[in-house]
Amino acid sequence: MYRDNSLVPSEAIRLLALGLLAEGGCSYAEVASEVRHFTGRMVGPSLDLLASPLELLKVEGLVEPVEPGDTSETAQLKITAAGRTELQRLLASNLRPQVTDVNKLIIALKMRFLNNLAVEQRLEQADLLVEIFERELARLTDLRSHGPANGGDLPAWLDLEIGATQARLAWFADLRDRLCAA
Repeated sequence: MYRDNSLVPSEAIRLLALGLLAEGGCSYAEVASEVRHFTGRMVGPSLDLLASPLELLKVEGLVEPVEPGDTSETAQLKITAAGRTELQRLLASNLRPQVTDVNKLIIALKMRFLNNLAVEQRLEQADLLVEIFERELARLTDLRSHGPANGGDLPAWLDLEIGATQARLAWFADLRDRLCAA
């Protein structure tokens, strides 16, 4: 079966929860609150981003209570070795070629938790992001050059999108250069 190794929305939520716990222990309620806050600010309310119960992370052995046997909602959780492996897998995943709201969320998560990867893996992710924005820029530029001359406000809007994409491409190329120098 073909799998492009790109994250689906539920995996973005897993990445966020595991990344938060990799930064230090916090309670189930704190993780749930931060997941809601971060996703809500990045993409707004979305049915695609309803988190599967974070309890599933415990069942799968990816997180565990700091105090064994503590099952209260205020129990401090910590990431397990299996959780760190899953976090690494999620961080190293691909992105879909088009820049969508979910991809923007995944890019933000990768940037937030990129320090959990080895330098070589960070560089691979920077290369991936540079490629994505190069393709996005080519797509928008092609659309702009083939659009009707009197396309209403579309040409001006495309110019805005092209400018934003050029800025993102430059930022990720700079990130890649900084990682190469490290």
